[in-house]
Amino acid sequence: MRTGRPLTPITVTQDQRATLESWTRRPKTAQALAMRARIILACAEGNPNGVVARLMRVRQQTVCKWRSRFVNKGLEGLLDEPRPGTPRKVSDADVEKVLTTTLESLPRDATHWSTRSLAQQSGLSRSTISRIWRAFGLQPHRSETFKLSKDPLFIDKVRDIVGLYLNPPDRALVLCVDEKSQIQALDRTQPLLPMRPGQAERRSHDYKRHGTTSLFAALDVKTGAVIGECHRRHRSTEFRQFLDTIDQNVPAALDVHLILDNYGTHKTATIRAWLAKRPRFHVHFTPTSASWINLVERWFAALTEKQIRRGTHRSVRQLEAAIKAYLEITNQSPRPFVWTKTADDILASVARFCARTSESGH
Repeated sequence: MRTGRPLTPITVTQDQRATLESWTRRPKTAQALAMRARIILACAEGNPNGVVARLMRVRQQTVCKWRSRFVNKGLEGLLDEPRPGTPRKVSDADVEKVLTTTLESLPRDATHWSTRSLAQQSGLSRSTISRIWRAFGLQPHRSETFKLSKDPLFIDKVRDIVGLYLNPPDRALVLCVDEKSQIQALDRTQPLLPMRPGQAERRSHDYKRHGTTSLFAALDVKTGAVIGECHRRHRSTEFRQFLDTIDQNVPAALDVHLILDNYGTHKTATIRAWLAKRPRFHVHFTPTSASWINLVERWFAALTEKQIRRGTHRSVRQLEAAIKAYLEITNQSPRPFVWTKTADDILASVARFCARTSESGH
């Protein structure tokens, strides 16, 4: 027997349904409004709030709220209510026009809108455009990059490596191994001007190159300690020498699980022969174009930020000395990077991203 407050039945007219469906079909605008429209359409099919909440992946209280708002105010109830204070000078239609123009069109003379160009197009002020963009989290001037792996064994490799992070095997060491190649020893053409109150550190835009080095590093997933050494060249010969270093530094009683990317130096006949003679070494390759799953990349980012990017080095030897000093400091009090996402979380996130890119129309 049903208990609790009875559901208020929802009746959607033909015109209302057309409007609601038009809101849900606009993937680039007002996602909050699109979600509300989907909730109402699902409720109109007679589904209880709990079922709708599970379908839409929202809280049941959210479904109750928008069901009640639609029953009492119709389509207007799904729009954001005005805040108290000075009467609005910009209507909902103006806001929708700005959002639609920003997300679904391009200016004639540029690849993206600016506040100035959109203000001229819409007749609103630049500050109004800026406020609308901030309210909806739009930043047309910014652009980010992405790359989806096309590895046919992507799922298997992700589960394998994430399994090592979250549940490492007993009596074994998990090492994330990679190379940071072609690190340049750079020196500015003029002396740095140090930071002082009210003024940031300043440096000349041009620089002198004094050669390059490559850093081979192995990050212990459990402790955060790093085995590292620099080589002037970046071949399988140098990589084999680094494997010898790892072999010497890991107790003989422990198995070694190496997480590597698909760089050619990791798969030569020399390396395969070296691994074949040492059965305690187990290799796990990351998916193609998915270096983000190798934790040593995070350590490389910290090295770049703290030591290399703003460093000045007048020789390769000086650069290598700075890298070795950073390694020693890191290993004095190592802190591991904690992996939190499960393989299912990662694969679900990739699936959602694939769905978004396939629906973008590009």
